Amino acid sequence: MKANCFQCQFFKVTWDPQNPRACVAYGFKTKQIPSVVVKQSSGTECLKFVSKVESRRMQ
Repeated sequence: MKANCFQCQFFKVTWDPQNPRACVAYGFKTKQIPSVVVKQSSGTECLKFVSKVESRRMQ
């Protein structure tokens, strides 16, 4: 399953114009969509994706 960062609880928008997107789970900021960076770096899809909808149900 391909992760959609915009639907992930770990996706954040930053104030940094050079790196406007961030992944809290992996702890990095980037210009690209974080799941693309994870795929390019590791060769696998993002393994830390948690849907915002699912995380709300568990609370």
